[in-house]
Amino acid sequence: MMHDLTNVKVSRDENAWEVEVRAEIPAEAMQEYRTEALNEIQKSAKLDGFRPGKAPLERIIQIYGEPTILKNAAEHAVQHELPELLAAEKLLIIEPPRVSIETPESGKSLAFSARAALAPEVTLPTYKKIAANINAQKEEISVTDEEHKEALTHLRRERARIGKMEAGLEPQKAHEESRAMKEEELPALDEEFVQSLGLENVEKFSEAVRNNIKTEKEMQAREKRRAMILDELVKESTIRYPAALREYELDDMEARIKHDLERMGGNWDGYLAQAKKTREQLRVEWKDAADKRAKVRLILSEIARKENLQADQGRLEKELAHAREHVPSADPEALRAHIVHALRNEATLEFLEKQN
Repeated sequence: MMHDLTNVKVSRDENAWEVEVRAEIPAEAMQEYRTEALNEIQKSAKLDGFRPGKAPLERIIQIYGEPTILKNAAEHAVQHELPELLAAEKLLIIEPPRVSIETPESGKSLAFSARAALAPEVTLPTYKKIAANINAQKEEISVTDEEHKEALTHLRRERARIGKMEAGLEPQKAHEESRAMKEEELPALDEEFVQSLGLENVEKFSEAVRNNIKTEKEMQAREKRRAMILDELVKESTIRYPAALREYELDDMEARIKHDLERMGGNWDGYLAQAKKTREQLRVEWKDAADKRAKVRLILSEIARKENLQADQGRLEKELAHAREHVPSADPEALRAHIVHALRNEATLEFLEKQN
């Protein structure tokens, strides 16, 4: 049970989205905590001539000293009183508070302060209506003859490049020569070639190419619609979140770049040198992008909560099996949490796409 604290002050840092509480624990309450601290020390104290837990309190005070006893009492008092204070003030925090305690003195009240990041606060707009309005702008996807012809020409050029490499030409030279070839010089996509790809004839191959172009255009249009929905939701939502979430997004952006660099044989230091910027300068430049990522993450999470959207279990198990195979060293719980989060976001985006 919380004692009647005095001089309680609660303030919010709107920019960092953190709360700071200040209060004093009365002298009478501190005397109770001192007694508790003294008894705790007595239980574990090992003093010559006394069995554990049996040394007299006067001897404990003499050996440990009043400042040590008061320090323990102060720590115990704040550990007990602070959670009660946060609950009484209805403050939801997402990290252990950073606590500062004044030096305790016998017979006096104890002043302390604590600061912590607040739980994000998300106020959504009419997200179904926003999604429906954007979905209504959906256009019919088609493939022009010119697009089809360009794709076939690209494939013929690729066949020429591969043929030159198979003939012994080094890759860069093969690429340059195939790019320089006139269209009439390029190898044909004949029956033998398309059958080697497992297709029945040139007509079926041509149809498959057209369908692939259409599928690609549909995917691009879908991603564009999703981006438009998310942009509008970010614009119309009221979101407050602690700076720690933006730092998380910045860390994730940095980690992804490092991963891509390593995969391509590069490194982070080389990347910074080429950009002629420090890590800190890049993170400042990324701040707006990180802010948007954090808001999108919170928006999707809140919609999923409101609509009770969950990751598809069948899809989850399939993705988990695939991930374990390719990243066997990953922490199982962290891996599962990551995939659940990604699939729940996907389910939320699919939900928004169905609004009409």
